[in-house]
Amino acid sequence: MGDSADAMDTALPSHANCFHCGLPVPSGLNLAVRIEGIDQPMCCHGCQAVAAAIVDAGLHSFYAHRVAPSRRAEDLIPAELEQLALYDRDDLQKSFVHRQSDSVREASLMLEGIVCAACVWLNERHVNALPGVIEFRVNYSTHRARLKWDNDVIPLSRVLEAIAAIGYVAHPFDPGRQEVIQRRERSAALRRLAVAGLGAMQVMMLAVALYAGDHYGMDQDIRGFLRWMSLIISLPVVLYSARVFFSAAWRDLRRHRFGMDVPVSLAIALAFFASVWATVAGTGAVYFDSVTMFTFFLLAGRFLEMGARHRVGQVSEELVRLLPEMATRIGAGETRPVPVLELEIGDWVRVRPGDTVPADGRVLEGFSSVDESLLTGESLPLRCAPGSDVVGGAVNVESPLVVEVTAVGGDTVLSSIVRLLDRAQSEKPRIAALADRIAGWFVAVVLLLAAAVFGWWWVHQPADALRVTLSVLVVTCPCALSLATPAAMTAATGQLTRLGLLTTRGHALETLARATHLVLDKTGTLTYGRLRLAAIETLGRMPEESCLAIAAGLETGSEHPVGRALRDASGETLAPVVRIQNTPGQGVSGELDGQRYRLGTETFARSASAVETDLDGDQAGRVWLADDAGVLARFEFDDTVREDAAAAIVQLQDLGLRVCLLSGDGPLRVERVARSVGIAESSGGLLPEDKLARVRALQREGGVVAMVGDGINDAPVLAAAQVSIAMGSGSQLAHASADMILLSERLAHLPQGVRTARKTLAVIRQNLIWALGYNALALPLAAAGWIQPWMAAIGMSLSSLLVVLNALRLKAAPAHDIYPKGEPRRPETRTGMLG
Repeated sequence: MGDSADAMDTALPSHANCFHCGLPVPSGLNLAVRIEGIDQPMCCHGCQAVAAAIVDAGLHSFYAHRVAPSRRAEDLIPAELEQLALYDRDDLQKSFVHRQSDSVREASLMLEGIVCAACVWLNERHVNALPGVIEFRVNYSTHRARLKWDNDVIPLSRVLEAIAAIGYVAHPFDPGRQEVIQRRERSAALRRLAVAGLGAMQVMMLAVALYAGDHYGMDQDIRGFLRWMSLIISLPVVLYSARVFFSAAWRDLRRHRFGMDVPVSLAIALAFFASVWATVAGTGAVYFDSVTMFTFFLLAGRFLEMGARHRVGQVSEELVRLLPEMATRIGAGETRPVPVLELEIGDWVRVRPGDTVPADGRVLEGFSSVDESLLTGESLPLRCAPGSDVVGGAVNVESPLVVEVTAVGGDTVLSSIVRLLDRAQSEKPRIAALADRIAGWFVAVVLLLAAAVFGWWWVHQPADALRVTLSVLVVTCPCALSLATPAAMTAATGQLTRLGLLTTRGHALETLARATHLVLDKTGTLTYGRLRLAAIETLGRMPEESCLAIAAGLETGSEHPVGRALRDASGETLAPVVRIQNTPGQGVSGELDGQRYRLGTETFARSASAVETDLDGDQAGRVWLADDAGVLARFEFDDTVREDAAAAIVQLQDLGLRVCLLSGDGPLRVERVARSVGIAESSGGLLPEDKLARVRALQREGGVVAMVGDGINDAPVLAAAQVSIAMGSGSQLAHASADMILLSERLAHLPQGVRTARKTLAVIRQNLIWALGYNALALPLAAAGWIQPWMAAIGMSLSSLLVVLNALRLKAAPAHDIYPKGEPRRPETRTGMLG
């Protein structure tokens, strides 16, 4: 009989539970839904409607994969359902919806009620089947979803209602609400870790007494008492703390796969029940200490991993908070503060010096400079005048501006960076750990062999069947196999951390060892990110020293980066310039000995002079000094290249890496810096999406890309690269997107990191070969009954110990000095960088 979602009037027993939500079915209520040929009881019309919607959509296999009861339809507040239509309003959508065209829109949603991967599968299948939905993807780790739909075919409220119809709640992403959910998850994980830690400490103290009794002798009653106490203390650890492993292993087994949680759960359960049997029987060995300690260390690792995952989500969400909450809107003859969310395209806003630009816009009045370094990576404040475009999140440096809003909400540059980051993170290549792949097949084979061994001994010698089977499972427990990778990773990351290269992702070292390309950002990565005077070119009758003294005198008291760089270069030699006047966005002028001098843009400097000077067109990072007779000098500014950059690049290239430089700074400056450190490939004037496209192109050619950057504009590229390294002084978002963080900020440590990564991969292979070889040798001996359980436990421990000792060799790896013997360190000079 085929599946049907029709309600059935079948009589049900009074003790039945609702098949959908698990609650008791009221006595006498005869509601049912036919699911896969069976009439399943429902407790209410709401659950009946939800179950019917699932079956009618052809998604009845959801019930076969879920691991927890579904939410009841009544759990949804009716008012929420009524308010879903409000999300169709354009004025509400502008804060979280990006319009790709007149009808195609994209939004970030948060889902509540997700409890397992089956929930993700159900939501994706159900929503993607709706007409008008172009794409719907759910991130199980963060419970966030990306929805792309055709608004002419289906409104957003219909999508939200469809999600509510199958028992989940969807709403526009809200960082505050997400934080509450993550706080609950952290609290639960911390409670499990605390129970496991306390239990492990208590059981270990009892285990010490038992081990001493085995050596010196102990009364049997005392031994039995200590074992029973160990059992009682271990119970909450196994039943509460280790439950997450058992649940994950059960999900894996139901999907006919063997992940690493399967051998972990197998080891915990087998050791515990064998210990319980030994305690009750009063004979044999107990492993309660191993059970509790194993559980504690595994939970500690999972807790740290969860913290890292949460930090990634939280810091990326902080991008939204770069924008201020309030803006000063000008209109109808008045100026008043309004929430940024109320701004609309065409509004006029006033931005005072030091304030953040509230939205993308165009300058209507005022001359100033804006600092867009957080968004573009450009080290110099950008001059702006009427007609100039400014981006939301930039900081106004000098003078008040009146800006006309040209983009708000999801259409701003800042929002586009967030979307690039989300997309790049979701598309990041995931390299499955070699140990995990081997352990999956290994555990399946061991289980089959253990069952066969038990069957043979049960037929021939039933009394020894349990002992021999236990020996087989213990001696082949994949502890060494499970430790092969993390032991090497722990040793290697500890060694790199001492050098100042912090590893934040598990796959980083493995991928870095296979990297073929190294992509560098310029500002803050290859350079220090601090503006300095690079060169002075005299263009008139005055000597260089006098030009510098006058320029520094004109910038007396200025906090502009150019002014600070000029004063730093001149030292104490400041000309006594008087009557200083600042022209925002252009430059500064003043008098010295009756002569008027101007310092600033070329146009401003020559404004009172008819003298034409042959100057090239690359004016970024340059200012001019002139008097009434003509231009006197040109000052060039740039970052200071890190002193170890050139030597580090040489060593990276010697390791076989193809090094290239991508930057948002001017192309000529980028080329000069690249040439000075020996980089043959460089590109300047790139936006974040341009950098991302370059990395994607290298990956399509088969390259394994390692990216080094520091700013928010680098975050999408860092997330897209197979392995990414952020500078220690970089933004929080760069840190969250990166797989490694160069805390020392010494580029010298990059080639050392590559060497360590390659050696780590070799040690992991050695560990895996040993672990598999040991099991291949010990398994037949245990199956033949020649190995007792206690011998198997010792063999398993020794196997694990050897793996750890081999991994510890990585901690003894010698550090390589970036400067060869006899070669002096490069001095830091103003002109050395330009070559």
